[in-house]
Amino acid sequence: MTAPGSAAVVRVVLVDDERLVRAGLRVILDAEPDLEVVGEAGDGSEVPQVVREARPDVVLMDVRMPRVDGIAATRAVVATGRPDAPAPRVLVLTTFENDDHVLDALHAGAQGFLLKRARPEEVAHAVRVVARGDSLLFPDAVRRLVAAHGPDASPGDGLRSVGLTDREAEVLRLVAAGLSNAEIAAELYLGVETVRTHVGNVLAKLNVRDRTQAVVRAYESGFVPLRR
Repeated sequence: MTAPGSAAVVRVVLVDDERLVRAGLRVILDAEPDLEVVGEAGDGSEVPQVVREARPDVVLMDVRMPRVDGIAATRAVVATGRPDAPAPRVLVLTTFENDDHVLDALHAGAQGFLLKRARPEEVAHAVRVVARGDSLLFPDAVRRLVAAHGPDASPGDGLRSVGLTDREAEVLRLVAAGLSNAEIAAELYLGVETVRTHVGNVLAKLNVRDRTQAVVRAYESGFVPLRR
C-alpha cells in the first residue's frame, strides 16, 4: 500500500453492486494521474479477497448492497489491519444524505462518506483526502445523521466521564467543526505538533480509532449540540 503523504499513485478498489456505477467511477479515477483503480467488487462478500489481492490504499464502498452491505464490509476491511500494515481506508458512497447506514459505516471504521451525485473532481479529491490519512467530514451532514438516527442519538453525559482537559475539549470542538490540525493550530496559536498530540490524547480518551469516530462520539454524547 502507498504510505500516507507519499507521492506514489493511490490504489483504489471500487465496491458497488451496480456495474454502471463502478464503470463511471473507474473512468473518473483512472483519468487522474495520481489515482488508479486496482480492483472491483460487486458485493460486500467479495471485499476481503479483493482487498487481499489488490492491496489498495482506499476502498470506495457502496453502503447499501443486497447480500453483504457496506457496513459489514467496512468492518472486514478494518479487521485486515496490522501494526506493520495498516488497513486500507474506507470511503463510503451513498445515494441519500440522510442515510442512517452511513452513520453505522462510520462507527464501523469508515473515514468519511460521499454522495453518489458528487462531481468527478469531488470524487477524486475525496479519495486523495482519505488516502493521505485525513478524515472526510462534513460537520453539518454528520450532525444531521446523528440527529436523525433516533433515540440512541439523544444526548449523553457530554463526555464528562472521559476526563478531557480544557484544551483537549477545545481541540475536539474544532475537530468537530471540520478544522484540520493546521487550522486548529492557527485558531489556538499552537504548534501543529502540539495540536497533533492533543488530538491523539482525545482519541485515546474516547477510545476511538480516528477523527471521524471522535466527531460522531462528540455529537452522540451531547458534547457538541445537535441543535444550532
